[in-house]
Order: sequence, then C-alpha cells, then structure tokens
Amino acid sequence: MATMQERAELHKTIWKIANDLRGSVDGWEFKAYVLGSIFYRFISENICDYIHQLMSEAGQPNFDYTAIDDTMAQNIRQKMVEEKGYFILPSQLFQNIVKGADKDENLNEHLTAIFRSIEASAVGTPSEDDLRGLFSDFSVDSAALGSTVIKRNQLLAKVLKTVADMDLGSKYNDTNNDTFGDTYEFLMQMYASQAGKSGGEFFTPQQVSELLARLASWNNPNIQKVYDPACGSGSLLLKFSKTVGRQNPNLKYFGQEVNPTTYNLCRINMFLHNVNFDNFDIRLEDTLLKPQHMQDAPFDAIVSNPPYSLKWEGKDNTILINDERYAPAGVLAPKSAADLAFTMHMLWHLSERGTAAIVEFPGVLYRGGDEKKIREYLIKHNNVDCVIQLPANLFFGVGIATCIIVLKKSAKVDSSVLFIDASKLFQKDGNKNVLLPEHQDKIMELFANRKDEQYLAKLVKNDDILANDCNLSVSSYVEQEDTREVINITEVNAKLETLVAEGNELNAKIDAIIKEIGE
Repeated sequence: MATMQERAELHKTIWKIANDLRGSVDGWEFKAYVLGSIFYRFISENICDYIHQLMSEAGQPNFDYTAIDDTMAQNIRQKMVEEKGYFILPSQLFQNIVKGADKDENLNEHLTAIFRSIEASAVGTPSEDDLRGLFSDFSVDSAALGSTVIKRNQLLAKVLKTVADMDLGSKYNDTNNDTFGDTYEFLMQMYASQAGKSGGEFFTPQQVSELLARLASWNNPNIQKVYDPACGSGSLLLKFSKTVGRQNPNLKYFGQEVNPTTYNLCRINMFLHNVNFDNFDIRLEDTLLKPQHMQDAPFDAIVSNPPYSLKWEGKDNTILINDERYAPAGVLAPKSAADLAFTMHMLWHLSERGTAAIVEFPGVLYRGGDEKKIREYLIKHNNVDCVIQLPANLFFGVGIATCIIVLKKSAKVDSSVLFIDASKLFQKDGNKNVLLPEHQDKIMELFANRKDEQYLAKLVKNDDILANDCNLSVSSYVEQEDTREVINITEVNAKLETLVAEGNELNAKIDAIIKEIGE
C-alpha cells in the first residue's frame, strides 16, 4: 500500500497530466473523459484480476484473459455478470483498445460500441439499473474535443494512453486497493475546486465527509445500512466503506440524486471503491417529491449535504402536507428554502437507534415562520442531538460558515441539545480552510463527552431552547472568547500622569519664551 506521501505525489502528477492534456477544453466538461477512462480501465483490469484468481484456483495460474478469443470468453459471460454485474469481451478490454488507439481512425465508433456492450451485458439482470447510462457523459462526438473526427480521435487516444500510463495498480499491489478510488475522488475534488459553485454542488470535501461519517457511526457498531438522499458523487457514503465497511463487508449503501451527471459519478465511484453492485442502490429522481427508498427504510446511519435553500413546490403541492414524511410537523418548509424538508425526510427514514448527520445552511437555525414551527417539532420530540458550527470557507463555491445538525429518533441520553462551536478549528490551505484530523478529533471529543467546555461546547435543555424562540444557533448558547487585548488601567493612568506632567512642563517653557520675547 502506498504511503500518504507517495499517494500525494501520485495525485499531484496525475492532476498536472490531466490538466495539461485537456488543452483548450473546459476542465469541468473534460472531467467526463478522464474520469470515464479511469473507470473503463478499472473495470477492465478488475474483471481480468477476478478471472485470473478463479483460473489460478482451478489450476491454471498462467491464464491470460486479455489474450483469449472472444468466442471462448462467451463461456464465462453469465458467471461474470452474476458475480461482477457486467461483462467485457477480451477484444473490448481497455488494455487491448489502448494499444492501437492512436492508429484507430474509428476510435470514436469503437468506444461507443464498447460502452454500449458493457451496459447491455447487464440488461435483464439485477445489476441492470447499476450499469445503465454509466458512460452517457463520455460523448465521443463532442465538438469540444476537436473540430473534426480525426482531431477528436487523436485527443481520445491521448486520454486513453495517459490513463493507461497512470501508476494505479501494479505498484500498489492490485485493483483491490484504494488507489483507483482515491485518485478518482482527488480528481473530482480538483475539478470541483475549479468549477466554483457548480463543483460544490456535487462534491463534499473529504474532511467534512469523514466528520459526518464519524458522527453518524459513533457508538453504533451494528450499522447495516447507510443512506444519503442527496448523494452527489457519493463521497459521503463512501467514507463508510473505509470505516464501518471494513468491519462489515455486507454494508449496504443507499442514495438518491436528481442530477444525471452526479448520479453517474456516484455509481462509478461505488465500483471504483470495490463496492459490489448488489451492495449499493443509487437512484435517479427528485428526493423530496419522489422518494425511492421508503421501502428500504429504516436506515442505521444517514449522512447528507443537501442543496442549500433549494426552491421546491412546498404548499403549492396540496398532496405534500399529507406526506407521512412532512405531516408530523404540521407545516411544510417554505417554497424558497427546502432545507428542513430534507431534514424531515431524513428523520422519517432514520431507525430508532440510528443517527443522521446533516450539513445545513445556517439560516434554518434561526429563521421564523414555518421553519420555526418545524424546529419546534424537532425540539419537542427530542430529535435534535447536537448542532455544530463549522468554520467558514470549507466548501467549493460556498464561503459562508455552514453547520451540522445531528438527529436521533429515540436514542438520546437526555432532553437537551449539545452546541459545539468549531468555527475556529481549521487551517488555511490556499484560498480554502480545511479540517485537519486533530480538528475532527476535538469535535468528536466534545461530541462524545456531551458536557460544557468554555468557548467550545454548551449543553442546553430543550425547554430553554423552546423559550428562546426555538433558536438553534450555536452563537446563542456558546460564549464567545474575548480576544481583544486586555487594558491595564493602572499602566494607562500612570502613562497619562506622565504625559500630563510633560505637557505642563512644555507649557511652562512656552510661557517663559513668550514672556521673554515680550520684554
């Protein structure tokens, strides 16, 4: 396994290559080709590794799937689809296509046919929904790649060759390690950082994802299912694959996403992190209006960074007030800000002993109207476990200081809310702030201790919060440290006396000079 330094150097090199490769193509648009090629390489190598393992166990350790005839390979099609969720003919493998890519005048057509064949291999099987449309953003005929087919094919060949040369497998044991997944997430992070707001909509910084996973899994060793109703590229869900998932290889991942591009990125991300198709269920649909996983609820852990102040139908849709997710509060989140609609949705999906950790826009903590009524419901039913104020400028395209609300259904130990002020727990990294491991550890320490700590944490009874207009703002309860310079009055008075004496002496000298001149 690569060291952290080796991995950082690998990522830095890959980003430079990927960025140089795109030339004049917009980086946000070009990501589909680099990320898609990495995925194509991964599933090709992954299926070869799997077949090699099977043949070695059968006494044929020198079997090379890349070299056999397509007709012979058909014999294992069914088994591969059952086990891996997809099938790739030897002639269609990334390793074989890249060899002659720069001389293939019909590369665009061949890639299109290959991608369709891979997706078609799952049709009529349990993995069909997981494979459908995975390569839809890899548009081989996009004018952005070049003005002619020849130019487009030349750039596509360069992308494939570049991805083939990336040191993602052999140096770090095999494709069962995290190198592919980590590289994929690193590149998504870099593309997001350059895309501003649009990038922030599909990628949650890894250190925030880690914190949410730690909060949602704290003191719960029996997590079987994790859920994100606004899953984006899947970075929040996949933090569980590196923690809880290692202890429970059968952990199930559920997510829903409304954006087709990020929906594809999420499913690809699952494959690249070796989450098998039968262990994840990612759906494309509007979560607030058409929830896809109500039959799969309840969930032991929920992590989410839903879109901030999203406009939605709200009270204009007369059916929603009777929706079992929203009805308990008696009101709907306002049409201009669906934040608390997502919150109520997640509370409904949460198991009795589960925990939800949600990134929220700070306005939901104190705004009045129907949002206040929803907060009142949550507080009266003792569902708000903790509110954490995060530092500003953590997210791409969002400079404000967001917060985390931790929800529970019936697993709270008291009738209070813990408020944590983590606004100063960060380190500058270029033009962004980051939560270092020690910052996360401090937040988790405060969360676990659940007691007052000056300037950092305050445990407040629900009745006191209700009496304070249902205000959940951390600054309303955690005392702010006065960092202004302390003034020593004694020293100031002594200095004033000295200045006055010097002034009197100077005035006396001036008076003497004036008198002398007058004489």
